[in-house]
Amino acid sequence: MYILDFEKPYLEIEDQIRGLETLGMQIPLKKKDRDELDRLNNKKEKLLLQIYKNLSPWQKVMVARHPERPKTCDYIARLIDRWVPLAGDRCFGEDRAISTGMGFFRGMPVIIMGHERGKDTESRLEHNFGMAHPEGYRKVYRLLELADRFGFPVLFFVDTPGAYAGIGAEERGQAQAIAQCLERSFQVKSPIISLVIGEGGSGGAVAMATANVILMLQHSVYSVISPEGCASILWRSAEKRQEAALAQKLTAQDLKNLRLIDEIIPEPLGGAHRSPLATIDAIGEKIAFYLGKKEDLSLTHRREKFLAMGRQFLTS
Repeated sequence: MYILDFEKPYLEIEDQIRGLETLGMQIPLKKKDRDELDRLNNKKEKLLLQIYKNLSPWQKVMVARHPERPKTCDYIARLIDRWVPLAGDRCFGEDRAISTGMGFFRGMPVIIMGHERGKDTESRLEHNFGMAHPEGYRKVYRLLELADRFGFPVLFFVDTPGAYAGIGAEERGQAQAIAQCLERSFQVKSPIISLVIGEGGSGGAVAMATANVILMLQHSVYSVISPEGCASILWRSAEKRQEAALAQKLTAQDLKNLRLIDEIIPEPLGGAHRSPLATIDAIGEKIAFYLGKKEDLSLTHRREKFLAMGRQFLTS
C-alpha cells in the first residue's frame, strides 16, 4: 500500500507486526511473542485512530488524492447492474476523463457520470488524470438531456484536480462547456445526486455538483482551486500549500459547517483506500436513502437550494 508521509509511524509498527507474523508461519510463537503481537496490533489501531482523528486540511488533501482510493469505475462495478457506457459529445470526440453511461441501481434506472483518474501510469495517462476537456463536459450536457427526457435520476461522482487548462481545451471552449453543464443542471426535472469521492477541484468539479443533494466522503476535499494553485497566486510559492489549504476551508467538515454540502459520509478507519468495498457500500446506502425520497428532489428544490446558498453569504 502507498504510505503517506504522516503515516510513517504507523508503517514502522506494521513492519514489526509483519515480522512476527512471518516468524509465526515458520515456527510456533512463544507466549511473549504472541503477547507482543497483540500489543502491537492494539497500538497500531490506536495510532491510526489518533492520526486520522487529527488530520490537518493539507493532510486531508493528501488522503483525497491517495492513488488507491476507489475510483468511479469501482463504484460502477459494485453498485450498478447492466452498465451501458455512452461515449462522445457528438461534436468533437470522446473524453476518457469522464465516464458516462446508464444502468440500474437496485432495480432503478439511473444515469451515471463521474471523473475517472486511472489506477496506474498507463490508465492515468489514458484518462488524463481525471482532468476533462470541453468534449467531456459536452458529453455530460448530452447525458443530462437524456436524463431529463426519460426522467432518470442522475448520479455524479466527483474526483478531479480540475478541468484541463491546456491551450487546445481553451480553444475548444472549456469555460462555455462547463457553463452549459451548470445551466442544464438547473433545467433537469429528474433528481440529481452528487458525491465527492476524492478531490473536487475548480469548475471541473462544480460542473458535476449542481445537485439536489451533495454528499462528501469524510476525507474528501472540494474547492475552487488547488492549494498549490492558491498558494502560487497569493504567496507566489506553491510551498505555502499547507497555509492555503487551511485558509480555503476545503474539507468536508468545513463545507458542512458552511452549509454548502448536505452530508458527510464516514470513511473506514484509515481512509477509503484501506477498505474500498466498505466505502463503496456506505455510499450505496446513502444513494438508496436519497433516491427513496426522489419525489422531494425536484427542480424547484434544486433551484431553491442554490439560491439559499447565495442569500446566506450575502447576509453574512
